[in-house]
Amino acid sequence: MTTTTSDPAMLENLTSGAAEVLPKGGLEAKLALGRPLRVKLGFDPTKPDLHLGHAVVLNALRRFQDAGHQVVVIIGDFTARIGDPTGKEATRPPLTAEDVKSHAETYLQQLGKIIDLARAEIRTNSTWLEPMGLTEVIQLCAQATVAQMLARENFAKRYERQDPIALHEFLYPLLQGYDSVAIQADIELGGTDQTFNLLMGRELQSARGQAPQVVMTFPILEGLDGVQKMSKSSGNYIGVSEPPDIMFSKLMSISDELMWRYFELLSLRGNAQLQCLREEVTAGKNPRDAKLELALEITSRFHSA
Repeated sequence: MTTTTSDPAMLENLTSGAAEVLPKGGLEAKLALGRPLRVKLGFDPTKPDLHLGHAVVLNALRRFQDAGHQVVVIIGDFTARIGDPTGKEATRPPLTAEDVKSHAETYLQQLGKIIDLARAEIRTNSTWLEPMGLTEVIQLCAQATVAQMLARENFAKRYERQDPIALHEFLYPLLQGYDSVAIQADIELGGTDQTFNLLMGRELQSARGQAPQVVMTFPILEGLDGVQKMSKSSGNYIGVSEPPDIMFSKLMSISDELMWRYFELLSLRGNAQLQCLREEVTAGKNPRDAKLELALEITSRFHSA
């Protein structure tokens, strides 16, 4: 059965943990259509491993899947060769097609730890981006202005410092937005650092006569250091395919303060359960015991109990 707005509890479940849903009331309007929605989430295989930071939004994707909607996972085998400039203070080094293919091969197995691949639509964006001719690329570029691009925080900082910004970096948000056109997305999920790219999808869909997608963003998970966002390049990550003893020990190594952030973004416990656990710790329960519960829950999800 597909979720509709007549089920407030399910609506709350679908938006659990979301930082923002744009536009306001947009999700309710989509659900009111009474049909399975196409819910998009994209990954660029720039590295071979997914980590718990990715799991935050993948958990949200699984909730839509369990509610009867069609999840569409985009493997960005074309856009990975450009490199998403999001959060980057310098131009990303290009990846070869061989690098991207090698990384992408590991993704499906890892994605299957969180979503049901048998009920998911898996697409590679090279399917529609590679055949585009120069005329189509120019028409796509006409959908955005330089001012729009420079309003983006990381571009603005680099421009102010007179750091190089390559023209191909401006293409990335347009290509990600075009993915939404190609698969006719109703909803797109992503991290809060992806808001600009996700909203570009709405603009391109509107320009092509499609109903614009609803954008749902989710908080960025801090890595083991509690400072920088979780990433393999920073060495502060927990991979979803890491051995259970390594995953467990890494989770036990985080600070007591960071533990609550991990509970909020990764645990499948409800808000009431988490509040109860917080109160127990405040009342004298050893924080290490609470952290043990977190480590057991997360490790058991990706490995057998």
